[in-house]
Amino acid sequence: MGEFELLARLRERLPAAGNRVRIGSGDDAAVTVPGGATATSVDALVEGVHFRRDTASLTQIGRKALATALSDLAAMGAEPGEAYVVVGVPPDLDEDGCIELFDGIVALAAETGTTLAGGDISRAPALTLAVTVVGHAATAAQLVSRAGARPGDALVLSGEIGGAAAGLLLLQNPELATAVPAETTRQLRLRQLDPTPRLATGRTLAAAGAGAMIDVSDGLGADAAHLAAASGVALRIDATALPLAAGVAAVAATAGRDPLVLASSGGEDYELLAALGPGHLDESIREVAAAGETQLTRIGEVVGGEGVELKRPGGEIVTPAGFDQLG
Repeated sequence: MGEFELLARLRERLPAAGNRVRIGSGDDAAVTVPGGATATSVDALVEGVHFRRDTASLTQIGRKALATALSDLAAMGAEPGEAYVVVGVPPDLDEDGCIELFDGIVALAAETGTTLAGGDISRAPALTLAVTVVGHAATAAQLVSRAGARPGDALVLSGEIGGAAAGLLLLQNPELATAVPAETTRQLRLRQLDPTPRLATGRTLAAAGAGAMIDVSDGLGADAAHLAAASGVALRIDATALPLAAGVAAVAATAGRDPLVLASSGGEDYELLAALGPGHLDESIREVAAAGETQLTRIGEVVGGEGVELKRPGGEIVTPAGFDQLG
């Protein structure tokens, strides 16, 4: 497998560049004319840490690499623009395997309107993907950080949580599949292997006046704590309000795990947690539903103080852990 021959095959598969790109992949650097404000994020997936090739297809690995990066743009309320992909190729991955991997990236790029504007490829001891994404907004004020939650705001969560963590348990312990119907097993595994960045939901929440937002990649408990710390507030979350994905409770119980702890600690759901002023709540719920990507659930409130309080009925406090990239 030669580098230049592989790159030529990859470029043949690229979708058309967006209107902000003047020079794309194939030159020494990409040239863009973005206008307005940009949001840039970098994410990496490493074999043996974030995925395993014996449980995920190469196409799924490619899609997930881009999806996890785009989720950060969703959390800012940005429109996806360009992506730059670096791939470290292990000795046992041939040229056709690289094409399969890239096809997953290309497919999601086309679905989300993301231009693959450049990148690099090299040998590596393990399959590694590093993705830089650039998102856009007309002004910087339209982008949402983690730091704007205020006491009195409502906490809302997109979609459902726990599915990715339950899916990982099913991939690691196939015998747990007896706990749920076959289609539920398939859906839970897909939540782990093929996440969906909530780009339309993020833009809708930003336009509706979300004061703070974060994607739930490291677990609801951990990411809620990040938002609370950045905003200088406390978050109160009602455990009974959390929307758990179908099958999570059954898989967790069969595995001897607490479903609530699994769902709030497991991470990789890539849903959005946002703080909304009381006057924006009902309208935001309607607009997100109308967009058709997912739905919003109110799960708690922002109060003065610090930290995150996740309460069960009766007042018991749950202390969820989160995923630590260096843990």
